[in-house]
Amino acid sequence: MKKGILLISFFTMLFGCQSNKQKDHEAPSAKHIKPFNEDLPTIGLLMYDGVLTTEVTTASDVFAKPTEEGKQLFNVITIAETAAAIVTEEGLKIVPDYAFENCPKLDIMFVPSAYDMWAQVHNDKIVSFIKEKNKETEYTVSNCAGAQLIGASGIADGKKIVTWVGGGKQLQKDYPNLKVQNDSLVSYVKDGKFVSSNGNLASYISSLELLEKMTSPEHRKFVESYLYLDRLKRWGE
Repeated sequence: MKKGILLISFFTMLFGCQSNKQKDHEAPSAKHIKPFNEDLPTIGLLMYDGVLTTEVTTASDVFAKPTEEGKQLFNVITIAETAAAIVTEEGLKIVPDYAFENCPKLDIMFVPSAYDMWAQVHNDKIVSFIKEKNKETEYTVSNCAGAQLIGASGIADGKKIVTWVGGGKQLQKDYPNLKVQNDSLVSYVKDGKFVSSNGNLASYISSLELLEKMTSPEHRKFVESYLYLDRLKRWGE
């Protein structure tokens, strides 16, 4: 009888310990993940292999911030040609939220760049996707050499655009229907629904300008403080 009691106690302790170990290794609740809300505007971040990381993360950094009261204002999603993970120029692997075939309606589409845009400009699926989604967007944004994809799609013919510093002459040559601005003087351009910037950290300019138009100057100021941009402005003082 005593042996039976001892055995029961042993197994109870054994399984109890295993249960506690499982709890210790359980993933924490992902409360930070923002649900897709069909009633909110959707910000789409186009991705592909070789994309510059900052030109994906910048728009997410800006538009995913909540209000001061903690309210979600936008859906921020990543999109690629397929559901497979893409690898950025800097080596980060990112799994897209959507592929081209199941991408929801976009209110703003961000078209980023790579250091070598040949593959993207000659990818008919990417160019066609940009053409189709532009029909539904309120704003279409290019950062850095993403302007080449805008040029290849033809959606901004006759519109002002800016690209990476030093890339304007070639962009104008390749796409003469664009009104390419002087990239040595201009960091950000808005012409109708088309917005463009020099890219990299200058991508924050286009994102913040659009954020203000979509929300308010007060919310933009809040997001800038959230990002500590005032610290960058004082850098070196």
